[in-house]
Amino acid sequence: MFARQKGEHKVRPYSTVFPYFSNHAKEQTVDNDLILLGHGSGGRLSHQLLDELIIPTLSGLPIAGQNDAAILRHGGRRLAFTTDSYVVDPIFFPGGNIGHLAVNGTVNDLAMVGAQPIAITVGLIMEEGFSRAELAEILRSMREAADLAGVAIVAGDTKVVPRGKADRIFINTSGIGFFRHKLKIGGANARVGDKILINGTIGDHGVAVMAKREGLDLDTDILSDCAPLNGLVESLLEEGPAIHVLRDPTRGGVATTLKEIAIQSEVTITLDEASLPLKGAVRGVCAVLGLDPLYVANEGKMLVIVAADAADRVLERMKAHPLGRDAAIIGEVCAGSGGKVRMETLVGGTRAVEMLAGEQLPRIC
Repeated sequence: MFARQKGEHKVRPYSTVFPYFSNHAKEQTVDNDLILLGHGSGGRLSHQLLDELIIPTLSGLPIAGQNDAAILRHGGRRLAFTTDSYVVDPIFFPGGNIGHLAVNGTVNDLAMVGAQPIAITVGLIMEEGFSRAELAEILRSMREAADLAGVAIVAGDTKVVPRGKADRIFINTSGIGFFRHKLKIGGANARVGDKILINGTIGDHGVAVMAKREGLDLDTDILSDCAPLNGLVESLLEEGPAIHVLRDPTRGGVATTLKEIAIQSEVTITLDEASLPLKGAVRGVCAVLGLDPLYVANEGKMLVIVAADAADRVLERMKAHPLGRDAAIIGEVCAGSGGKVRMETLVGGTRAVEMLAGEQLPRIC
């Protein structure tokens, strides 16, 4: 599709390097009843599938309650529970691998509702012929990641399917955590006047995985930012009720995550493009390949929405932590029509920020 639009949008080199995307774009326009790759992207197609079929059928959970982990009550105590599946391609990438990603992703989902992760389960689905040596390396990475995050791997399951019935290995993880506080943190809690912070540079994970997948020699060391955020979150929670929203911008990137929050909280969010922390190498790769860094996945970053009078203190706490040295205030919550995100651009204009239909980079987590 991109290649046929001769010169339009100046993205023809991207579809030439990655013919998958031109084919995938054509698939997205087909009017049928099939599940497409875009339905798993975290973008607009994903939300349609969730809102129109999955959530109404399984739970009926209102949009305000749709966060990174469920909050359960048992014996007068709050618990957090989450589950996720990882299908990243390739399974080894600069800065991590699928096992490292699976543990940290689950730890971070629990941390994003303010919970302290304590235990996770691991489900392995492997294709016949998968390397035992690679499996051993993945398992070692999982154990190391769990030890670093302070969680125990307490249960699991292993399945093997015939050759050609999977893509080497998929991993499912579930996690449980508890609350040391009575704070209520969630996507519906952003308030007009709040400031929006992020703990570091955006797009590192998505660009690292894409470069490895496509065998690109970028002449630069771009590593995935995959890391456990629960330690950083514990520090921020010392600010108490000033912390309103925590969310890690994984699939769909910063843009999609902020759009979700704007819809949940029924507010308008304004970003400042000049304040977005972005490595020069990532900016350059995105420019060459026609990618928007706002939509590129992250695995060690979190968006924090806080009361305006606490923003500077929260920023200082972030910068004092190894995972927050490049933290920045990147925007604010404004009055206006609910569900809108806009960005004040470097050239002095304002542009709308919407969800992509699918994903710039599929199979990213």
